[in-house]
Amino acid sequence: MNDLSIGIVGLGWVAGAHIEAFKKVEGARVTAVCSRRELDGAQLERQYGLPLKSFQDYTAMLGDPEIDVIDICTPHPLHPEQAIAAAQAGKHLIIEKPISLTFEDAKRMRAAIREAGVKTCVCFEVRYSQHGTLIRSTIDQGLLGNLHYGEVDYYHGIGPWYGQFGWNVKKELGGSSLLTAGCHALDLLLFYMDSEVEEVTSYSTRTKSSTFEPYEYDTTSVTILKFKDGKIGKVASVVDCFQPYYFHIHLVGSEGSLLDNRIYSERLKGLTKKRWSTLETPLIDSGDVADHPYQPQFQAFIDSVKKNEPMPLTDFDSAFETHRVIFAADLSAAEGRPVKLSELAT
Repeated sequence: MNDLSIGIVGLGWVAGAHIEAFKKVEGARVTAVCSRRELDGAQLERQYGLPLKSFQDYTAMLGDPEIDVIDICTPHPLHPEQAIAAAQAGKHLIIEKPISLTFEDAKRMRAAIREAGVKTCVCFEVRYSQHGTLIRSTIDQGLLGNLHYGEVDYYHGIGPWYGQFGWNVKKELGGSSLLTAGCHALDLLLFYMDSEVEEVTSYSTRTKSSTFEPYEYDTTSVTILKFKDGKIGKVASVVDCFQPYYFHIHLVGSEGSLLDNRIYSERLKGLTKKRWSTLETPLIDSGDVADHPYQPQFQAFIDSVKKNEPMPLTDFDSAFETHRVIFAADLSAAEGRPVKLSELAT
């Protein structure tokens, strides 16, 4: 099979990281971009090191029979309609998170993708990080036993010094602390707990610092999750902090515990409970998209398309369930009550 042709819609910071990642992916190449701005082909090639066909009209891009995959890197509110149109045009999909800002839009996207039968990858790429993979391996090898508690927290001050601040502060664009950023932490917790969420209780607040005053929504939230099999979990999403980026992971099981990249396990004889043992791996420690593990995720996606197999780990249905929990959490914070996932009927 020939290389799959990738067309990227939206040409900002994230799109640049996607283009660089695809240069290392076997079986695919970025061939086209679509932007509201008029683009010069020679300038694009100088900037990205690739010959790129440019479109200003998204419908025209979807009508190009040479494009196999549409990669959506546009502002959050545009994702649903663009994804639905691409699916209806028979294009496979890569969708940056969040997939949508409302549950109803997420359901419409799912219906269109299922009806079209196209393959979809959602950019919860942290599941493909070395750190994330190592932790999954400790679980699969039984080093922690049966998990009963887990917490994954996201601390990243997205202030005026950060590129996305200008648009991220708006409710209609950022959505919520969880939707715009903390979704990676919640998604990773669900990846590790291996159980469906039954109920969530969430609280939100915001800093008194004038630096983050432009935000139109609460910038800090904490969500308590009750799983159907009795496990419990917690996710904090904090985008109004003054501190280094920190992706906190703490898992507790019947045979051991894991804290970030440190472990204690009853299964490993000779360890002492007085000190953690360090697992040497690159940490999830940057919000810069240039550092995100897109390459292994995109390679898995291209391989799945070519083999006509489901996308592993970050398929649309998995991402849909993560978003359903997020929407339940945001509803809980807004209404000041626990929310059962059954209230968000699928």
